[in-house]
Amino acid sequence: MSDATRVCTDPAILDLWHPVAAVPELTAAGDTSMLLGSQIAYGTDETDGPWVHRLDADAPVAVRIDFGFLWTCFGEPPDALFDIPEAAEPDRRILNAGSIKVATSAPRAVENFLDMGHFPYVHTGILGAEPRTEVVEYRAALENNEVWAHDCQFYQPLASASAASGQMTDYTYRVPHPYCVLLYKSVPTDPSRRDVIGLFVQAMTEETIRAHNFLCMVDETTSDTGLRRFQQMIFSQDKPILENQHPKRLPLDPRIETPIRADQSAIVYRRWLTDMGVTYAVIPAA
Repeated sequence: MSDATRVCTDPAILDLWHPVAAVPELTAAGDTSMLLGSQIAYGTDETDGPWVHRLDADAPVAVRIDFGFLWTCFGEPPDALFDIPEAAEPDRRILNAGSIKVATSAPRAVENFLDMGHFPYVHTGILGAEPRTEVVEYRAALENNEVWAHDCQFYQPLASASAASGQMTDYTYRVPHPYCVLLYKSVPTDPSRRDVIGLFVQAMTEETIRAHNFLCMVDETTSDTGLRRFQQMIFSQDKPILENQHPKRLPLDPRIETPIRADQSAIVYRRWLTDMGVTYAVIPAA
């Protein structure tokens, strides 16, 4: 069955909340998109608020608003979405940094976000630079049914929009949802705190996504526009890499793509998807 026609049937995916759009983009006139192989319409109503309609089933579906985005569920909706405690801190800047269509699968986008090894080659002079290409050994494991990677460090010439010079940047990665990934990153102006950068991936089809960029920042100097532009610049460098990866769906059989030490988080992520029984947007292990 082709990417254009396969509708998701995985309970592990259907019974989750999925991002649809940033709240400021919602209109009374509504808009259309795709989610998990199904056509949807979405918008907001002056009386009833945000809504999503699954067109192939001709039915409204559950909705919620979290972190400035509209989310929906095609199956049995969980009581809550994953939590980001930092988003409740009053001095945080909570921003949508763009929703960008990419010809790739949702798991490929998540795994690319986890990959520090590409920094010097794809984000040269910003998130990395030769000859400092080594990925320092880190810890990756499944914790409370989420993928976590701790003790991640990488030298970055321009770690953020507010950075004045190069630095060793501390990272913690978290995958709380098969198609959503978070990065906790040291703040140049306050080493005691962490910025939170997220990629909330809308799996339109098995091989097409909308990547919703989420920012939760401790930054008193950079404008909202500056923060968004920096993140969009980074993602614009990732987009062609993602679109040229083949196969577009993520292989879960470790024999198909040989992992290396720097891929620890990806190894844990792929095992997690396998254990959940995910088949949508991946190539299951034989």
